[in-house]
Amino acid sequence: MRHFIVGLIAALSLAASPAMAAGDPFAPASFEGVKHPSWSREAVIYQINTRQFTAAGTLRAAQGELPRLKALGVDILWLMPIQPIGVKNRKGTLGSPYSIRDYRAVNPELGTMADLKGFVAAAHAQGMHVVLDWVANHTSWDNALVAQHPDWYEHDWQGKMHPTPWWDWSDIVDLNYEKAGLRRYMEESMLMFVRQAGIDGFRCDVAGYVPPDFWAKLRRDASAIKPVWMLAEWGQRDLHMNAFDASYGWDWAKPLMAIGQGKGDVSGLFGYFSENESAWPTGAQRTVFTSNHDENSWSGTEFERYGPALPNATVLQFTGEGIPLIYNGQEAANDRRLKFFEKDPIVWKEAPQAAEYRRLIAFRDAHPALWNAPWGARMVPVVNSAPGKLFSFVRAKGGDAVMVVQNYSSAAVTATMSAVPYPGAWREEGGAVMALDKGASLTVAAWSSRVFTRRFQSVE
Repeated sequence: MRHFIVGLIAALSLAASPAMAAGDPFAPASFEGVKHPSWSREAVIYQINTRQFTAAGTLRAAQGELPRLKALGVDILWLMPIQPIGVKNRKGTLGSPYSIRDYRAVNPELGTMADLKGFVAAAHAQGMHVVLDWVANHTSWDNALVAQHPDWYEHDWQGKMHPTPWWDWSDIVDLNYEKAGLRRYMEESMLMFVRQAGIDGFRCDVAGYVPPDFWAKLRRDASAIKPVWMLAEWGQRDLHMNAFDASYGWDWAKPLMAIGQGKGDVSGLFGYFSENESAWPTGAQRTVFTSNHDENSWSGTEFERYGPALPNATVLQFTGEGIPLIYNGQEAANDRRLKFFEKDPIVWKEAPQAAEYRRLIAFRDAHPALWNAPWGARMVPVVNSAPGKLFSFVRAKGGDAVMVVQNYSSAAVTATMSAVPYPGAWREEGGAVMALDKGASLTVAAWSSRVFTRRFQSVE
């Protein structure tokens, strides 16, 4: 049984402010315990499913694509797990990359440790950083630890090892973080890749299934080696206290998909952004995406899930609050659900999505108001006369302002703005300068966005 409460208390104590340490019981705990590496300020994440990324499906072949990714404008490359995959209880022909047989080796189907080092070095030479997907919650059934350290695993009422409860994860077996030896082994394995391969951080699989005090110690020790960046596959704000820079913003996608499927309207977005501002630390980098390996393989392509709302969702991904994530193949308009346990390479082709991503990333880089937390600005809602159809907001910081007005309906909408923060002359992207103030009227075409920028004398 995992001691989540004990772990959380430990994490809270690590995050305690000096005032609390001095004995003030009412002093607030700090939610800014993680120091983000400076290179994450404008970063966009790109997820690489190495098996499907190229026809060869190797790290060496993926390295050949780095100049293209640099030209796309992405900054953080997330490599899905690169370790050998378990054979016992394997699913499909090749198995799941999340069924780890040896934490300290590289899957020979992908290459060698030298190939991994070469990939990381080449990415660094291009000014990009590499994070490794890490599966700390479970191993494959034939991982050597099963025989060597059976006490490091969880056991059911019959005394048998078991997969993660309630899920159909029959190819894996759960670890038990009450064991100090497991904690030391897991941390040493992770730090090995930082030291030896130059890895810049980790995307941590089902991070909430592992006690937060383990992640806190890992982050502290990894940061003593080099500035690292960590993404939690989890939606819990407290993991940001002293372990994770970023976490999954699953609830960002839900209202957008509902709109695209005709099951909701713009008001569904208000709940996410209200909670994001009111309940999450200002330094939390919430990861926003229209696809990833799970969504694509198990729920459908972004075209299936978002429908006509996809273009607006993509604009919002790069102009609203959050750190954007692109899944490999989206820039090629991949319209297939990639097989998860088999070789199923992306069919690369020229598509307008690539140019759109390049444009949005360059626009985001050029506007400090749009940068990642805590550098970028909060979204300020712009009240309009069509609140169920138009989603409108301003982000402004340091004299740089961006206003976005999006129509999430199937017909053009003309609406009046009740109030516009930083009123005055705004320039529309690709268009003319226009005065936007209280009472201004705007027409937005169906399923489209209008984006405006303004420079002003900052009073911050």
